[in-house]
Amino acid sequence: MTRDAAEIQRWEARFSRPGYLFGTEPSGFILAHADLVPAGAEVLCVADGEGRNGVFLAECGARVTSIDASEVAVGKARELARARGVAVDFRVVDLAEWRWEPERWDVVVAIFIQFAPPELRERIFAGMTATLRPAGLLLLHGYTPQQIAYGTGGPPFVENMYTRALLERSFAEHEILLLDEYEAELAEGEGHFGRSALIDCVVRKRRRSPEAVAPGAMCGDGQ
Repeated sequence: MTRDAAEIQRWEARFSRPGYLFGTEPSGFILAHADLVPAGAEVLCVADGEGRNGVFLAECGARVTSIDASEVAVGKARELARARGVAVDFRVVDLAEWRWEPERWDVVVAIFIQFAPPELRERIFAGMTATLRPAGLLLLHGYTPQQIAYGTGGPPFVENMYTRALLERSFAEHEILLLDEYEAELAEGEGHFGRSALIDCVVRKRRRSPEAVAPGAMCGDGQ
């Protein structure tokens, strides 16, 4: 299943405007929790747009791979990384087709990825936890349904928003370290500007106990 081509083209058009749609500074959520990402950690930034979060984490010493479906956005992200003097592995990727390599990353970062409707979101959430190494961290930040009334960012689709119950259910098999709903004034470019209804989530992937490993799972059978 690929994402709708018209939707990707819409994002290409948005990112084609002069400047950076969401600014060049990291999200407030990433600034507040950057200490959770140790120097040298292998980090995947999902739907990283113009690279503001991936570039910042690279500046902090992480080894970052930044993926997004928009070629225009990734081009701007490369320019930002060059300007900041950091190396980031940028890739143009349709998340609907991305292969979530098992236990590949120390940290996965997903900031305002609410383009995804429920079916795709479920697949992305499952993929993000599967691709984390044991005890790895997922840093997830987005909007709650109240954001529809504010209209200061994000899609106008309530089903794409996050609730506490949704995230508790989605990550029930793992350790939720932080789950916080709140409102704040954002000033992150023209894309996120004004009063906003937000939710923060930090998840630690649970280590599997020996009893949970299926027979043969350690013998190169692809599990």
